Amino acid sequence: MYDLVDYSVVDISKSEQDYQAIKQLLLQSDLDLDPQVTTFIVAKLNNNCIACAGLDHNIIKCVAIDPDYRGNQLNLTLIDYTMKYANDNGYFHLFLYTKPENTAFFKACGFYPIVEISDLVVLMENTPVGIKQYCKQLSQYQKSGNKIGSIVMNANPFTKGHQYLIEFAANQCDWVHVFVVNEDVSLFPFQVRLQLVKDGTKDIKNVTVHASSSYIISKATFPTYFLKDKSKIDYAYMGIDLLIFRNYIAPALNITHRFVGTEPHSEVTNAYNKAMKYWLEDDKVSSSSKITVIEVARKLEESNIISASLVRNSLALKNYEQVKKLVPSTTWNYISANLDKLNI
Repeated sequence: MYDLVDYSVVDISKSEQDYQAIKQLLLQSDLDLDPQVTTFIVAKLNNNCIACAGLDHNIIKCVAIDPDYRGNQLNLTLIDYTMKYANDNGYFHLFLYTKPENTAFFKACGFYPIVEISDLVVLMENTPVGIKQYCKQLSQYQKSGNKIGSIVMNANPFTKGHQYLIEFAANQCDWVHVFVVNEDVSLFPFQVRLQLVKDGTKDIKNVTVHASSSYIISKATFPTYFLKDKSKIDYAYMGIDLLIFRNYIAPALNITHRFVGTEPHSEVTNAYNKAMKYWLEDDKVSSSSKITVIEVARKLEESNIISASLVRNSLALKNYEQVKKLVPSTTWNYISANLDKLNI
C-alpha cells in the first residue's frame, strides 16, 4: 500500500484545498496550524492527504499522520522527505519540538533530545553531537575566575541602558559573556546589533561579546500549535531556553551569574525575569550547577527608563535629540549615518 503513496511539497498560502486538508489532518492529532508554517511536505494516497510535516526554516513543525495509516514506514519516509527538502534549501542542522510521548518516534527518525519540559515539550535536533560541538566551540572563550557573569540581549538597538548593565556586571565579575540574540526580525539587523554591542563595550576589558546560536531560543520560532494553554506555552518556552543555558552554555564557559535589568513596565519581560530565578537557581529542575540571577535597576534618563523601545519610538517621531541622549555615541554614529536605511 505504501508504494502507492505520493509525496510532494505544497505551499498552503497558495492552495486552499491543501490548506483545508492539512488543517483537518492536524485536528485529528489535536494540533493547530502553526502560523509560521506555509511549506508542507505531504503524503497522499488516492489523492487524500494522509500525512504532513511543516518546515519553518530549520525547524520541523506540525507533523501529523492519519491514525489509519500510522506505521514506521510512512513515518520514516515522511521525515526523510522533509529532511531532504530542508537540505536542498540550505538547512542541514534541523530542530523539532514535540510532545514527550513522541520522543521515541523521532529518535527512530534520527533526532536526539536536547532538553525536556516534563509533560509538555521536548526539543530535539538531527545530530547526536550538535549541542556538544557548540559547547566545545564556546569553551575556547573560557576565562578563569570565581565569578563569571553573563547577559543575553537583543539590543535593538544598543542603548546606554544596555551599556550600563554590562558595566555593572563587569565591575562585579572576573569576566562577563554577552550574548546577542541572533535573528533578523528586529528594526536593526543582527550583524548591526552585534557590532553596536561590540563597539559600545570595546573599552570594557573583561567582556566577551558572542553571537548567540540556535540554542538560545527565539520566542518567534517556538511552537504554539500543540500547547493550547497560553500559560503553558510561556512556561515551556522559558523553560526550554533557560535549561539549555543552565545545562549546556553556562558549564562551557564556567558561568556562575546571569545579570538582567529590572522590568517594571513589560509584563512579558518581567515574567521572564521571574522564570530565570526558577529555572536557573532551583535545584529541583536540573542537576547542573545553579546560576545566580542578579536583577539590576534600570538606568534612567530624565526620569524615563532607558529602553530600546523608547529609542525606536523616538526615532519614529524623528526626535533625534532624545535618541542621542539614550544611546552611546557609537550607536548614534551608526543611526545618524543610516537614517535613510532604517525602516521606521
